[in-house]
Amino acid sequence: MSACCTTTSNEKLKNVKQDCPGCGHTSLTVSTKTVLHHIKQPWMLEHAACMFFFCRNPKCDTVYFSNTSFIMKTTDVRTPVGIKTRSGDSIICYCFGVNQTDANQLTKDFVITQTKQSNCSCETANPSGRCCLKDFPRF
Repeated sequence: MSACCTTTSNEKLKNVKQDCPGCGHTSLTVSTKTVLHHIKQPWMLEHAACMFFFCRNPKCDTVYFSNTSFIMKTTDVRTPVGIKTRSGDSIICYCFGVNQTDANQLTKDFVITQTKQSNCSCETANPSGRCCLKDFPRF
C-alpha cells in the first residue's frame, strides 16, 4: 500500500492516544496538516505547536481536540465528517468521493488499487488523517 496507509518509524507519534474531552472515547493523534485542511478558518489556529487528536465516536460532536484543551466541534470544520453523519451521502473515502450508498466491493477494490499505486491523499483528504479502507462495510 502507499505511504498513507502504512506506519513507518517516523509516524510513531500517530499512535499516541488521549481520551476525548467530549465523550471519553480513546482517540489517536492527527497531524496539524490534517487539521488545517479541515477547519473553517485555519489562519486562526494559534495552537500549531500542540498535539491534535481526532474523535471517531459517531455520537460525539467533537471532531478535533488538543492536549492543551482546544476543542473543535462538527460546526468548526468545513468538511462533513462521514463517521459522525451516517447517511447514504456520508463519505467513506475522501480521496475518491465514495459515500455510503456507493460503497460496494467494486468501489472498495478500486480504492485498494489506487492506494497501492500511491494515488491517495488520506493525510489531507480524510478528516481522521488516516486510510479509509477500515471504514468500508464488510462485503
